[in-house]
Amino acid sequence: MLRPDIATLRTVATRSISPENFSGEKAGGGRATDGTGAGPARDLGQGWKVSPSVEIGPGETFDVARIDGPGRITHIWLTTHTDHWRSLLLRAYWDGAAEPAVEVPVGDFFGQGWGSFAQLSSETIAVNPHGGFNSYWPMPFRDRAHLTIENLGTETAVVYYQVSYEVGEDAPGADAGYLHAQWRRSNPLPGRTTHPILTGVEGRGQYVGTYIAWGVNSSGWWGEGEIKFYLDGDAPEGATDGHFPTICGTGTEDYFGGAWNFDVPGEGYTAFTTPYLGLHQILRPDGLYRSQQRFGMYRWHVPDPIHFSSDVTVDIQALGWRSGKRYLPLHDDIASTALFYLDRPTARRPQTPDADALEVL
Repeated sequence: MLRPDIATLRTVATRSISPENFSGEKAGGGRATDGTGAGPARDLGQGWKVSPSVEIGPGETFDVARIDGPGRITHIWLTTHTDHWRSLLLRAYWDGAAEPAVEVPVGDFFGQGWGSFAQLSSETIAVNPHGGFNSYWPMPFRDRAHLTIENLGTETAVVYYQVSYEVGEDAPGADAGYLHAQWRRSNPLPGRTTHPILTGVEGRGQYVGTYIAWGVNSSGWWGEGEIKFYLDGDAPEGATDGHFPTICGTGTEDYFGGAWNFDVPGEGYTAFTTPYLGLHQILRPDGLYRSQQRFGMYRWHVPDPIHFSSDVTVDIQALGWRSGKRYLPLHDDIASTALFYLDRPTARRPQTPDADALEVL
């Protein structure tokens, strides 16, 4: 259940942060006298879209929101030019933690890892023409929340955004975990290895979502690989073999809710987007510079969260076919975003990627 019963009256207050109200304070919106819209509003003045967006220069980190709690972020809307979808890093810090719980490229957080628009219609993430990013992942906190965007690119990014949230003792929920989101990329994936989606996260929580931007570097089918969830001691620290997962899928397209290679006879790869899973993006070779097939897939474990009590590790294989009906380990470009709720505001996370690691090649 993503939200409380819409008919239930709760002791909370609704607030919203945007470039028209940077602090979210009550009656604080539309007061700007300077901003990115000051020129177009020069004949109208204050209250007429004077500050609809912000500019984030190369190497700069911008404070999107600072919120005192207890509270819960209920919706984030954001848009920026497609050139910046992989070079802007979204971070979220909960309850004063020094390390972020969320650290993901903006595009990947919203299921747009290739810098190219694809309609995504789901319960938690909706992306609409042309690049209207919406997140409905609940983000509860007990003391404070801090959201930032860092520009790792070489050009100034113009960003429009609105962060809606609730504050009050009832807002976070008594047993709510903290949302975490982690990004990892294997490019190319070394032979006979698996792509790590999540590695050795400790604590009690539930795994709730996977997005993968998958670039194919070989001919033929690429999705025979299994996704595996190692729960509560399945994958002991330092183990290199002899450990097995509690949950093991049957194939990549199976995990993302499809079947038989996502191939509708006579039509080929067929995109679909549903409330909880989909293959929403298919980028086909154009015969010139886009020489490889690229895909975007998501699976939200909202009605079926994967619970763990002490630790969780998740990985996925990349397998195709070779002669003699044998599997072929692939060397694909795989960038994954893992989402989970945890009983603490920080977790083991990968090293922060630099601009070269993020670049769509």
